[in-house]
Amino acid sequence: MVWAALGSAIIGLGAAWAALRLFPRRFPSRALTLVTGLVASLLGGVITRFVVGPGNLAVPLLAALGVGAALLSLLVRDPGQRRRSAVPHTA
Repeated sequence: MVWAALGSAIIGLGAAWAALRLFPRRFPSRALTLVTGLVASLLGGVITRFVVGPGNLAVPLLAALGVGAALLSLLVRDPGQRRRSAVPHTA
């Protein structure tokens, strides 16, 4: 259990670091991206480990990579897009 969680956390940080390294302007915040990759991969790996059961380490690690990449993709934004206010401006 500990090795699967540790491996999932390392995979999540690695995926987030790679995403920041390859596309630095497409993510809103470095800290948010790293934490999202870590937590998403850890959660995906641990849930898969409980479903699959002990004795298989490859499946939870692949699931950790998949869940981490999927949630990191939700943070991607257009680099030229400006942030809009939630409150509309009235003139």
